[in-house]
Amino acid sequence: MTLYYEEHGYTEGSLIVFLHGGGVSGWMWDQQLEYFHDYHCIVPDLPEQGRSKGEEKFSIRSSAEKIIDLIEDKGKGKQVILIGFSLGAQITIQIVSMKPGLIDCAIINSALIKPMPLGWKFLKPFVKLSHPLTKWKTFSKLQAKVLYIPENDFEKYYQETCDMEVETLIRILEENMSFKVPSDFKLASSNMLVTVGENENKLMKKSAKDIVNSNLNCRGVLISGVGHGLPLANPELFNKMVKDWIEKHSNMEDEKFTSVP
Repeated sequence: MTLYYEEHGYTEGSLIVFLHGGGVSGWMWDQQLEYFHDYHCIVPDLPEQGRSKGEEKFSIRSSAEKIIDLIEDKGKGKQVILIGFSLGAQITIQIVSMKPGLIDCAIINSALIKPMPLGWKFLKPFVKLSHPLTKWKTFSKLQAKVLYIPENDFEKYYQETCDMEVETLIRILEENMSFKVPSDFKLASSNMLVTVGENENKLMKKSAKDIVNSNLNCRGVLISGVGHGLPLANPELFNKMVKDWIEKHSNMEDEKFTSVP
């Protein structure tokens, strides 16, 4: 299967690759593409999601391998920035672990690294039973609100939700809930900014702290007043924070979480 991706911005500029979360696809980064127009931006749809439909099954590792190939092809001689949200943040961790020197700057936003085998055991039957609800627009609107999906993007979100087979959803959730930091993550030389929302659950905040403590090149930021979905909830803040990190790398206090208003 060929991974679908789009290229935007200034093709001679530094390379930014945006990796979306589960349940959405590359369109979630539209407001970032407008802001980073002077960078060479690449936005893939991850396997089995968006326009990357095909027979190949999704996994975090195989997705990382495909993104690595893409970066090695497009990023020759360039500064490379990798930005991942949620599922995309887990893939970002996998990439910098597999290729410790490939990425110059990485932004790891809301990555879960606490495997929950027992939780998944009970959740899996519920996913099968509740999946038909995703085709009910009222239910989807409630989900979209939780994820900070803008109104003008709701139809895209709803259509992709309706198109996703239950087996695909289960596969993505299982990968997400079983992910842990690879042992080689400690070798990654990227300048990594780890962000998490103040209103996210305790497990997500604990994950962020553990990621920061797993590599000396990580810095952590706790974003006040936001839950799971910072790039969509407050794109202005997210974009400025990312650009500051790209330009200054470590403008936060070492190994401490900083609350951003």
